[in-house]
Amino acid sequence: MMETNRQKKIAGVLQKDLAEVLQHAAQDGMKGVIISVTKVNVTSDLSQAKVYLSVFPQLKREIILKGVQENTSTIRYEMARRTRDQLRRMPELAFYIDDSLDYIENIDNALRGKNENPITNPDILDKRQKR
Repeated sequence: MMETNRQKKIAGVLQKDLAEVLQHAAQDGMKGVIISVTKVNVTSDLSQAKVYLSVFPQLKREIILKGVQENTSTIRYEMARRTRDQLRRMPELAFYIDDSLDYIENIDNALRGKNENPITNPDILDKRQKR
């Protein structure tokens, strides 16, 4: 299903403001951590938003995600305060890690021959499940 222009606009507003809120929080508590909001998907009824985060360094990804999820209500309140002139209701926020960069890196490494070759060693492939 295609996103409407309204969904895209709201997602853009949320992405910009969430990036500012999270960067500010990262400056306060975690030195040397970069959090970026890579994508925001808003449902058609505008009640929920899925927020995809990219965290550097990658070692702190799970810790950061857990902290963000625990503080979702505070983040949502701050976002509602920032967007009160643009949005009537603040969507529920759900945070996820964006692993698309890992996926791209795996493909890149495979193409460059840095990963082990599955043709010469078929044991590295996941075993297929019979259905």
